[in-house]
Amino acid sequence: MNGGALRARPGSSEQILEGLRAWVETESPTDDADAVNGVVDQAEAGLRAAGAAVTRIPGQDGFGDMLRARIGPAEGKGILVAGHLDTVWPMGTLRRMPYRVEGDRAHGPGIFDMKAGSYLGYHAVTSLLAQKVATKLPVTLLLTPDEEVGSPTSRALIEQEARASAYVLIPEPAGPGGAVVTARKGVGRFALHVEGVAAHSGGNFQDGRSAIVELAHQILAIHAMVDPARGITTNVGPIRGGTRPNVIAHAAECEIDLRVQTVEDGERMEAAILGLKAVTPGCTVSVTGGMNRPPFAENPANLGLYEHARAVAASLGQELPKHHRGGGSDGNFTAVLGIPTLDGLGCTGAGAHADHEHILWRDLAGRAALMLGLLETLQ
Repeated sequence: MNGGALRARPGSSEQILEGLRAWVETESPTDDADAVNGVVDQAEAGLRAAGAAVTRIPGQDGFGDMLRARIGPAEGKGILVAGHLDTVWPMGTLRRMPYRVEGDRAHGPGIFDMKAGSYLGYHAVTSLLAQKVATKLPVTLLLTPDEEVGSPTSRALIEQEARASAYVLIPEPAGPGGAVVTARKGVGRFALHVEGVAAHSGGNFQDGRSAIVELAHQILAIHAMVDPARGITTNVGPIRGGTRPNVIAHAAECEIDLRVQTVEDGERMEAAILGLKAVTPGCTVSVTGGMNRPPFAENPANLGLYEHARAVAASLGQELPKHHRGGGSDGNFTAVLGIPTLDGLGCTGAGAHADHEHILWRDLAGRAALMLGLLETLQ
């Protein structure tokens, strides 16, 4: 790590948690643009008050707005911190899963994935401004509304900002022991639809062509594509089909999740799934979809950024392990562009998308210090 002692101070975990609480108690399911914008409003107000150059980009296609804040030098490629404000939890979840602190754990819908991480990015930017600590590079904080459904409206802006950056930091949840992420699988999503022929299951059985039977064949074919040695997995669900037990189903459908480790496997598997054909005479199969997030491969550029982060962490008295993760993030988009990307810079905890979702809130100050150290020292 270049440079001397770090100047920026993160404040206490208690202070950070109090600010984060307001974000968690503002529910923000992806499919409710107004709700997501409630968190955008809070972030925008705080960033403007701190003195950041803020741009709010109106939402598209029923999603919430995007928020971009810039600080630091006006010229040159800088550091992009990309987080999302949407969660998987529907409105009203707070009534049964309220924000609460129990010992070392702070609970609440979306607190781990990933309001804590996005808030750490926000906290770092506002802290640098408040403490008048200069960064060597321009810093851009980008907060988006639709990551949980594949970033359909924010991907283009994420990629645009990444191409103008020297480094990308993704404050998705940390792994065990505070591990950051240096590789992720690519993600494909598909929808398969079967058309059959309806008939009475007793009186006219031979006239029917069961879409459900055909779907069963397709599910087995999709499962046969799993290749653990290559890191390829497929999963079917949910499935739907049929109307009544005494009616041969005229239609059935399913959704397919694909995970791959390489771009080449993604292309090959995408072609195989899109090319599925019916095996039952009289039925037809159609498949839509494709690769949503390209693989985020570990490479020398990403590892160089990780080693810098590890040195920053060491200067703070922290260990910083790394690991690979099967789930995708917006870091997949930036890493495949060749921009050095480090993911998993959010808070420690567990239970993403589950009722026991929580962060280990006492780690907030340490994770904030790491983020501040990266923004202060990267050059």
